[in-house]
Amino acid sequence: MLDFPRWKQVFYWLITALICCAALPSLVSVAGYNWPASLPNPKINLGLDLAGGSHLLLEASADQVVAQRLEAKEEELRNAFKKAGNVQFGDISNRGGVISFIVGNTAQVDAVRDIVDKQETGSQRNWTFAVQDTTRIVLTPTKESANEAVSRAMETAIEVVRKRIDALGTREPTIIRQGADRIVVQVPGLKDPSSLKALLGQTAKLEFKLVDELASATDIAQGIAPPGDEIVPYAEAGMPPIAVKRLGGIKGDRLTDAKQGYNQNNIPVVNISFDTQGGEQFARLTTENTGKRFAIILDGKVLSAPTINTPIIGGSAEISGSFTVESANQLAISLRSGALPVDLKVVEERTVGPDLGADSINKGMIAMGVGTGLVVLFMALVYGRFGLYANAALVINVLMILGVMSVMSTTLTLPGIAGFVLTIGAAVDANVLINERIREERKRGRRVFQSVELGYKEASRAIFDANITNVIAAALMFAFGSGPIKGFAVVLVIGIVTSVFTAVTMTRMWVAGWLRRTRPNDINI
Repeated sequence: MLDFPRWKQVFYWLITALICCAALPSLVSVAGYNWPASLPNPKINLGLDLAGGSHLLLEASADQVVAQRLEAKEEELRNAFKKAGNVQFGDISNRGGVISFIVGNTAQVDAVRDIVDKQETGSQRNWTFAVQDTTRIVLTPTKESANEAVSRAMETAIEVVRKRIDALGTREPTIIRQGADRIVVQVPGLKDPSSLKALLGQTAKLEFKLVDELASATDIAQGIAPPGDEIVPYAEAGMPPIAVKRLGGIKGDRLTDAKQGYNQNNIPVVNISFDTQGGEQFARLTTENTGKRFAIILDGKVLSAPTINTPIIGGSAEISGSFTVESANQLAISLRSGALPVDLKVVEERTVGPDLGADSINKGMIAMGVGTGLVVLFMALVYGRFGLYANAALVINVLMILGVMSVMSTTLTLPGIAGFVLTIGAAVDANVLINERIREERKRGRRVFQSVELGYKEASRAIFDANITNVIAAALMFAFGSGPIKGFAVVLVIGIVTSVFTAVTMTRMWVAGWLRRTRPNDINI
């Protein structure tokens, strides 16, 4: 236990020095000085409650969720009727918040009812079935299913928003639902919310639809779409709108990856990849429609409408448009995070300052300093040299926590500070256990070397057991928590690892070196 060869000492000191040096940029910044731009700059981000940031209130449209359900139901019915083969039906309409269509004769009403019933899942009925004028079928979504659809859409939107913000870096955002159709987003350290608004305001609903080459340009210009078509404008100004097939095509929910890249002309593009099913659909679409045009539509606007020259069977494609590197990267992030199920409109925007205010933060730092000073004084007075070793380990532990947090670019919030203080207390507690155990061994009459060795060996068991339970608790908080709770868990785990290293390993190395040099007959502890 007390054997530390030279290589091991050099290794431990090298690790300690490197991690402590990583804390220097953050300490220099707190002191009000500028860190040299030519040097690496790992830095801790301060949370919204400590450094302020951006606050956005987003609102979703419940009507859009209803419209999406109606369109999905229409396509589902068309496919079911075609599969049945014996149902004759007129054009299906989804206007007025209902699905309506006419069947060929009254004898087919029961067959249609059976098809609709088979599409119902679960114990709750999602659609009411009504017959008007003997042959007109009207399907109306129930209020309960409509509310549930909005709720699911909002839950999905929150997760998509969280993924997009996380892709910007570790900032510990606060993302909570407010009421039935609003989301509150707070991102610490972000003074200008314009890029965040652009990222969150983009629904990223990607679609690939066939262009209707037979549609009249005059009708399209007048806003008249042929049956089964829809008119979609170009994202680029000055380009006339085009008509595309309303149903069918491929949706972006089959994407597995999206990255910003460059085409053969070194122009920024977005490279996308489909899953197995999406790749097969894309290959089938391009194979069956070679020589025709298909439109790449993002959020209801055409990015481009290239001609399918050859079948695309590799499961990957390229999205081109008037992209810059930044806009292509933002689109890639949005596509990777998944499409928002509903448009989010910014209804409130502000840049907020620290919640506690500078005065409260200063008082908190004073309280922390006084408490730490008293602990240091207590350890020195009660345990003498061994207390000084514990205090030195405590200082190194603080620097190592800051260094690891800087390298990981974590965000420090008030809960994170709580985890910080908790690990400092745990580090001192470990040295108390070790020193008290050494005292017990000396009272039993053991020699100095044997007492110290047994003291570290026996106390280490209790220290490791206690810290393992803390790591398990922190892992559960990180897995099931969000925002500041995750921040607390991250700081706690970092502090546990560094405190065990400094309080047990480093102090044992120092004590072993002192014992070998001085060979004391007794120790004051």
